[in-house]
Amino acid sequence: MNVRITVSLPEDLVTAANAAVGAGRAASVSAYVASALRDTSEREALGDVLAEWRVELGPPTDEEEAWVQDALDTMRMGRD
Repeated sequence: MNVRITVSLPEDLVTAANAAVGAGRAASVSAYVASALRDTSEREALGDVLAEWRVELGPPTDEEEAWVQDALDTMRMGRD
C-alpha cells in the first residue's frame, strides 16, 4: 500500500529525479524517490550487520579489504 506524503527537496534533486524519469530510468518521481529511500534503508541495515560482525570477528584484514574493494570495482564497471 502506498501512502501519500509531502516533502520539500532541494531543486537540484528534483531536477535529477525529473531527468531520471525523462530518460526512462524511473517510472515516476515517486518511484525514483522510493528507490532512493529503499537503497538508503538497505545500506543502513547492511551497516548494522557489518557493525555486528566487527564486534564478533574484529576488523577486516588488509587482504579482506582489498578483496571487497576489487568486488565493488567490478560491480561498478558492470553498471557503466
